[in-house]
Amino acid sequence: MITLILTLTLLFLVLLIGYTVLLNQYHRALQEMKPQPASLDTIPLVSVIIPARNEAQNIANCLKALFEQDFPSSCVEIIVIDDHSTDDTARIAAEFPVKVIRLADFIHQDTLAFKKMAITKGIEAAKGEIILTTDADCVAPKGWIRSMTEPIRNNHAIMTIGGVRMVSEDSYISKFQALDFAILQGITAAAVSSRMHDMASGANLAYTRAVFYEVNGFDGVDDIASGDDMLLMQKISARYDNSIQYVSGSDSIVETKTEPDLKSFFRQRIRWASKTNKYKNKKLLRILAMVYFLNLTVFSLMVLAPFNWIATITALACIALKTLTEWRFIKDVLYYFKLSSLLVIFLPSQPLHIIYTVVSGTFGLFGTVQWKGRKVK
Repeated sequence: MITLILTLTLLFLVLLIGYTVLLNQYHRALQEMKPQPASLDTIPLVSVIIPARNEAQNIANCLKALFEQDFPSSCVEIIVIDDHSTDDTARIAAEFPVKVIRLADFIHQDTLAFKKMAITKGIEAAKGEIILTTDADCVAPKGWIRSMTEPIRNNHAIMTIGGVRMVSEDSYISKFQALDFAILQGITAAAVSSRMHDMASGANLAYTRAVFYEVNGFDGVDDIASGDDMLLMQKISARYDNSIQYVSGSDSIVETKTEPDLKSFFRQRIRWASKTNKYKNKKLLRILAMVYFLNLTVFSLMVLAPFNWIATITALACIALKTLTEWRFIKDVLYYFKLSSLLVIFLPSQPLHIIYTVVSGTFGLFGTVQWKGRKVK
């Protein structure tokens, strides 16, 4: 067992060197990121696309926020695509002056990519030059449409990526989700603003209608449940890498809720991880592999810990080193997303974060994926 512990420790230390370099690059990019001035010099029609499945509790708040934007209402159309909801999502959406499309009128339950199909149908019905997507459980700030579309309106970009902040409840698991998601969003901000690699969230994404059709939409990536964000971005960045921008500042950050329990959280993260084998960016794949195996080495030491005191000490030391390596970057990320209060659970959350990273990464590639009552892989 001592040989195994030494091997795992050496592997961890080697991976930690690369991980430290990576986080320093992310941190530098985050510090250099500045909010872009948002103007209303050019105002084309913007189509906001909202795929929704069983979102009766959230859709009204989502739509209310969109009707309170500081963007000319005559230049915005809102399209809700009801994805086979079994609740009152469609009825509630229809109470607002928006276009409601029933996905069931076009496709049946014989596809994996329901959300991609919903977005595609929404874009087909849209009239706007700019497509802006969000989720039905998100609430946008007043300046969201203006800030997210400004680089596109002024011909500086053909795609923009914005931030998403999870609003946590009082429970630990809710706060853990908000912390973990903020880290992912911080990496997104750093990676996209420096064009280090692709990363995006479909909850806050804008692009031209023309480029969507130029890359043939989701063709070629429509055999997987998730990826309406990253896989589309991958197709666009292959042609227009220098025309993708991250939009920083509080006006560009939408808010969403955490998952209600640990089981739902794991299902969500496994679904997100399921698209990994579709990534074509070798640098991103190397980064994901490094992070996965770094956590796997610590996870393995944690498993050995109850059986050997050396493994226990080594696991604790590795967790401490990992925490110190991450601290500076994560502190600044939480400050940017106005979630600094979550720093108090950062260290205690390390064991759970390591376990979840290994489990979600493994099951995302080899297990089944479920989303809103559907087994989609």
